Amino acid sequence: MQQQDQNVFSFSKILLAGVLTLVFLSVYTYFFPQQQKIETTPSQQAQVSKSAPSLQPNSASAQMSSDQEVLARVEAKDFTLEIDTLGRIKQVYLKEKKFLTNPQKSIFAKFFNHKQEHEALDALALFDPSMIRPLEIRFVDKTLNQMAFNTPYQVNQSTFKMDDQPIQIELTQKLGDFVVTKILTLKPDLSYVLEIKTSANKEYFLTNGARPVADSDHYAFLGTIIAKKDGKLENLEEGDVEGVEKYGDSIFVASADRYFASVIFDREKNLNVVVDGNIKAKNPIAFAQFQGDAKLEGYIGAKNYQDLKALYAPLTDVVEYGLITFFAKPLFLLLEMLYEFCGNWGWAIVLLTIIVRLVLFPLSYKGMMGMQKLKDLAPEMKEIQAKYKNDPQKMQKHMMDLYRKHGANPLGGCLPLLLQIPVFFAIYKVLYCAVELKSAPWALWIIDLSAIDPYYVLPVVMGVTMYISQILTPSNFTDPMQEKVFKMLPLFFTIFFIIFPFPAGLVLYWSVNNIISIFQQILINRIVENQKKAKQ
Repeated sequence: MQQQDQNVFSFSKILLAGVLTLVFLSVYTYFFPQQQKIETTPSQQAQVSKSAPSLQPNSASAQMSSDQEVLARVEAKDFTLEIDTLGRIKQVYLKEKKFLTNPQKSIFAKFFNHKQEHEALDALALFDPSMIRPLEIRFVDKTLNQMAFNTPYQVNQSTFKMDDQPIQIELTQKLGDFVVTKILTLKPDLSYVLEIKTSANKEYFLTNGARPVADSDHYAFLGTIIAKKDGKLENLEEGDVEGVEKYGDSIFVASADRYFASVIFDREKNLNVVVDGNIKAKNPIAFAQFQGDAKLEGYIGAKNYQDLKALYAPLTDVVEYGLITFFAKPLFLLLEMLYEFCGNWGWAIVLLTIIVRLVLFPLSYKGMMGMQKLKDLAPEMKEIQAKYKNDPQKMQKHMMDLYRKHGANPLGGCLPLLLQIPVFFAIYKVLYCAVELKSAPWALWIIDLSAIDPYYVLPVVMGVTMYISQILTPSNFTDPMQEKVFKMLPLFFTIFFIIFPFPAGLVLYWSVNNIISIFQQILINRIVENQKKAKQ
């Protein structure tokens, strides 16, 4: 086989291998998720490095840290917030209907009796109670720190009813002659302002806590995000930090799962952040460093893009799309504009797919025309291969002459496909990570675009349209086995999208994409047919 055909065959094998690798990793991650590290009591934790000994409370606090009583409770329309006796946010329960929808189970999950999170919910708890909690303070002074973890706070009021106005909670801790006062102004959108007043100029650290665990899907980013003044983002997941690392001039620090985050920031001046990798938790634990009186802001809740932007524009970086963020974020903004236009996230996905295919049409057209040329040249290519099968150099020369004569490129059909892969991946990340799609309906049977299609209509439509598109698309396989494998891909992907919990919004995108491909291929086939008739 001449060199160009070998390149085509090698590229196809690499593409197929990449798809199969993705499938394998998805299956492996689903059934063998990474084990989460659970925070042990302080007496069991390893000693922190000498550079920041204050981040690790000593063993005297072990009794208090296991199960804190609720010191104060805030009841609001959309949430309940609890504060424990150490002045920390113990738990946040979301009561908004969109977060209480039970996720659909895939056939595979049902067969293996996999448990799904958040079943039969009255409220959605955001935090693991065994993890480090937001607003925890740790002092540099070891003696003071030990006293702080054994002395409960006092509160001005134990129960609060929030309507549409902020409430103020005053928490006081008396540590001998030293007094700490936290004035927490909590708002209905779960943002807050925290003022810390101290009777002496002591140095301490305050944390935004471990990440929420309300939707800890293993396909999403789970960890800590630190935004630097220079625009750089530090995305830290479990195991990324060893020892203690410092990040000065930080705009915000957030602990996040797929849909939710706990954030602290200071819009007046930047934070000095310390991340302690010695604390065993579900993500690297970050602390902001302060001395004496301090004031900062925070937010706990859903990573809704527009809500974060309205609160503080840099917080939109909490919505994490990974390495493809630079491309995925504009796609989401376009999707949101389309939603504002049509009022339905499902139809917005359909419109987004149409726009993306129109933008990529020149590439698609070039690739399809290139594949058509190769199909027309297939008989002559086989003749050359048969005639010069014992002389590879002459075979390659005549093949190149044939391609040059007819303006054909054996890789022409593959390159447009390769360029579309980043687009698909970016759209996948957008549809998978956007909390706006949570419980968003589309058609009669799709009640949640972030969950799987409960009746598997879209996966079947995706497979059928993929098969039709494959039939209409010209091919020039020289290896029968390779051709058989590619013909099995529609069936393979149909089964794949049925047994694994991919969002219905993603399958909708792929299905509409296939339908557009069918019409584009029909159009190109007619153009080719008319060109042939014109030459006769």
